[in-house]
Amino acid sequence: MKPSRIWIGAAALYAAFFCWYTSFGGPLTETEIAHYAERLAERASPERMQVWLEFMRSDSGDDFAMLNAIDFRDEPLQVPGVQPGESSQAVLRRYSAPFMARAIRSAAHPIFVGDAAGPTMDVWGIEGAGRWDFGGIVRYRSRRDLMEQVMYMLDSDIHDFKRAAIEKTIAYPIDPFFYAGDPRLLLALLLLVAALALHLRAARRAAGAG
Repeated sequence: MKPSRIWIGAAALYAAFFCWYTSFGGPLTETEIAHYAERLAERASPERMQVWLEFMRSDSGDDFAMLNAIDFRDEPLQVPGVQPGESSQAVLRRYSAPFMARAIRSAAHPIFVGDAAGPTMDVWGIEGAGRWDFGGIVRYRSRRDLMEQVMYMLDSDIHDFKRAAIEKTIAYPIDPFFYAGDPRLLLALLLLVAALALHLRAARRAAGAG
């Protein structure tokens, strides 16, 4: 393989990933906000609607992360679909698995997740936050993508599993944010190393043939 083809192929692969992983749509427009608000108003209380409207109107147009803390119920609520004896963790997976399976198509993914390693180490000004069971951060390509996820949730019945499994939770967006494990950076480094290795091998073969 010619060295030029190696670098062209690496550049094309990275460009395709970068374009998929990065949002270029800009902030949500007023038309989009009105559309999403109309759908949300079918189920959300006036107080929750104000939260959603602030979230949409403060859109930067860039990717963001959602921080989540979860406290599971000792026993899940017996909503339709929940089997007697099931754990709250198992019930929540009925919500999170299809949610993330769809979200990952829009380049959303967990940055990290894990079980709580102990009680809350520092807390004030909030009641009932002394202990959590699980926490994580999920990256979203854009607020538009998340709103499309929410529209999907409104048309499904899996949200009942979330309410059945969780005693309390808190989630809020982080924007702008940075993390060293950004796949765009990791893929760039990986492709650079791979392309250099292939380039050197091709150069040695050409020298040997000469």
